[in-house]
Amino acid sequence: MTKIRLEIDEVKIYRPRKRWHLYFVVVAEHPEDNDKMIISTLPQQPFLLTHRHDNVYHFDVPDQPGSEGLFVLSREMPKDRELNVQFYLRHSRKATRDLGQILEDLKTGIAGDALGIVSDIVGTAGTPWLVIAKKSLSMVGKILEKIPDKDFGFLSAFERFGPEFEAQTDIDREKQFTGDASMVYSWTVDDD
Repeated sequence: MTKIRLEIDEVKIYRPRKRWHLYFVVVAEHPEDNDKMIISTLPQQPFLLTHRHDNVYHFDVPDQPGSEGLFVLSREMPKDRELNVQFYLRHSRKATRDLGQILEDLKTGIAGDALGIVSDIVGTAGTPWLVIAKKSLSMVGKILEKIPDKDFGFLSAFERFGPEFEAQTDIDREKQFTGDASMVYSWTVDDD
């Protein structure tokens, strides 16, 4: 069985301010039902980016073997070898933030298309994920706009696992958010 894993390695902010309380809203395809998506917040509390970080936060340490990034998900390779994952980067205006409330706000905003919260899915036993109907995916961004945190935008980490993964099992990608930030993330393919 082939498994895929997604981790966030680095996030960079392109704004002059030097103190940020950042978190991600992650949207991914449900591992078992093509008509559903799952949404979570990572990490469980916002992480602090300060002056000493120079507006770049490294979740892994590239020059240390075995260092890992911020774990997002692990699941079986989809049959079509494609996976849609989306990220929203947000800055909390408060040092502590109840990120569970964001899932509740999404659940309320999506209403009948919100199908409940699960925790033992995509290799993240301790992380709650909101299951939604895929048809309501377009509402996620609009609901997040109403939450009074700074929005650094959207990034698509959609991946088509092509022949490049046969020669190299771990591939880093760097992309720009639609706002003033960028992210380095890595996809890993493991054959059991």
